Amino acid sequence: MRAAARMLGQRLVKLTDDEIDERRAAAELAIQTMGITFTVYSQKKGGSIDRAWPFDIVPRIIPKSEWDRVEEGLKQRVQALNLFIDDVYHQQKIVKDGVFPKEVLAKSRNFRPQCVGVNPPFGIWAHICGSDLVRDKDGEFYVLEDNLRVPSGVSYMLENRQVMKRVFPGLFENYNILPVDDYASDLLEMLLSVAPKAARRPEVVVLTPGIYNSAYFEHAYLAQQMGAELVEGSDLFVDDKDRVFMRTIHGSERVHVIYRRIDDLFLDPEVFDPGSGLGVPGLMRAWKKGSVTLVNAPGAGVADDKVVYAYVPKMIRYYLDQDPIIPNVPTYLCMEKDDRDHVLANLDKLVVKPANESGGYGMLIGPQAGKKEHESFARKIRANPREYIGQPMLTLSTVPTLVDTHVEPRHVDLRPFILSGKTVSVTMGGLTRVALVKGSTVVNSSQGGGSKDTWIVDDNGDT
Repeated sequence: MRAAARMLGQRLVKLTDDEIDERRAAAELAIQTMGITFTVYSQKKGGSIDRAWPFDIVPRIIPKSEWDRVEEGLKQRVQALNLFIDDVYHQQKIVKDGVFPKEVLAKSRNFRPQCVGVNPPFGIWAHICGSDLVRDKDGEFYVLEDNLRVPSGVSYMLENRQVMKRVFPGLFENYNILPVDDYASDLLEMLLSVAPKAARRPEVVVLTPGIYNSAYFEHAYLAQQMGAELVEGSDLFVDDKDRVFMRTIHGSERVHVIYRRIDDLFLDPEVFDPGSGLGVPGLMRAWKKGSVTLVNAPGAGVADDKVVYAYVPKMIRYYLDQDPIIPNVPTYLCMEKDDRDHVLANLDKLVVKPANESGGYGMLIGPQAGKKEHESFARKIRANPREYIGQPMLTLSTVPTLVDTHVEPRHVDLRPFILSGKTVSVTMGGLTRVALVKGSTVVNSSQGGGSKDTWIVDDNGDT
């Protein structure tokens, strides 16, 4: 056992099979009682299915001495990403200087011409970022991808901690486990910090698509934890002075900050999809005028692209004049002929991902795919090379995971959350997602994955 995990290991070894079953049952009961669910969309049944959150009671432990460097690297990365987004909606210096290809920006699905020239507070576009991290077999952290549009999962990180406190309360008395419980207050502080300057008492709301959205649990949870109103598009309107108001039983109330959990194209039917019933007509006018702040800002998704991801190390050097602290996974861009030839020649060895999909969908895991899948992806790549990247099949690190009444290694990733407003902060750990199926590297809950509580343990404390 590693030093930071020794106390936990010694505690688990002493448990009988019946005691392990009791704690697992206690965790499942807590999840049901707390209503922690996620939604899986089912094409066969023509709808969606709510399922209890799959949770493993053996926590993941990372020493703080290791985490400090990860935190520093995440802050560096999100700073460069925000500078990049602000640049591409203004002077596009990085393009003019030849550091970032013009054609990548020209074919970006998430570049919004409607956002050109807008100046959000502090130049921050991606206020909330969830960067997915993986470790290789040697323990080195890599950034697998950045989620800058509407990153989700933080509520599960917080609820995982609450479940663990119910299941193993004694460990929290003896272990120096650094807290994550302050996330909601940190989020609210960040949201208030980016409110329009004229607002004396800013009103913050969480804008949700509604109860049928897969992350609705998180929307409701965060609104409750922050003491903010949870609203749908129909609850808001924009007046003739381009101000946003919320309809309440006491009359209309001014809204200054909207933490939106709706994709760009559904935000404002006047500007984007005219058929959207989820957004608010005139919202973009209010945002451009500065009378309301949208978090994350529309257009932030221009950096949430797996092709753009490949250029983040260059962004860090260009904007910050620093070397990246956390490296990218080596990436082949299919839009480049040499890279494309390499990917096509090695489809059986690589992971191929579409540039703008998420959740593990639409990708090819070469070593696990058959000849027909390889041929299908080869045709897709040749037809639209800009939309695909290739990466080596990493030997992801594993952590002990409970299987029946014993532990087995299972592959994991980690999604920390970075808040950027007047200041930048990183969660003390993040959402560890685990591939519960033996041998699998797919950690998404909708595809057989689960999660663990993530403990950042202070090395100087009692470990």
